[in-house]
Amino acid sequence: MAACASSASRFAAEGDGGTALLDAPSAYPVPFDERTGPLWDALREVMDPEIPISLVDLGLIYDVRQEGNRVEVDLTFTATACPCMAFIHFDIQDRLQREPGVDEVKVNEVWSPAWTKARITPEGRETLRTFGVSM
Repeated sequence: MAACASSASRFAAEGDGGTALLDAPSAYPVPFDERTGPLWDALREVMDPEIPISLVDLGLIYDVRQEGNRVEVDLTFTATACPCMAFIHFDIQDRLQREPGVDEVKVNEVWSPAWTKARITPEGRETLRTFGVSM
């Protein structure tokens, strides 16, 4: 398990239908101060296709886990009808597969908990302000 991966124990074993079960409501998404390591850094390079802010700073990435050469990313969207979903999936997979030791990337769409503006990092809020988006 990579140092940047958060606890896999917060999820039920495979075969539970893919629903993430939480140990504690506050443990998911991963808190801002625990979003560290090379995979999180790589994801900070993946920008939202519509506004110039990283998916991490926008609060769309809920968790990243690595097991061997396989990485799983839990991702949400700001809306269920986001027209950029396919682009975002591709960009995440493309960027993470350039990391050493990563051969496979699975992106899980997670809708609970729902995304809110509160998930935007302080850096993301500042970036949005520079582009005239009020928070």
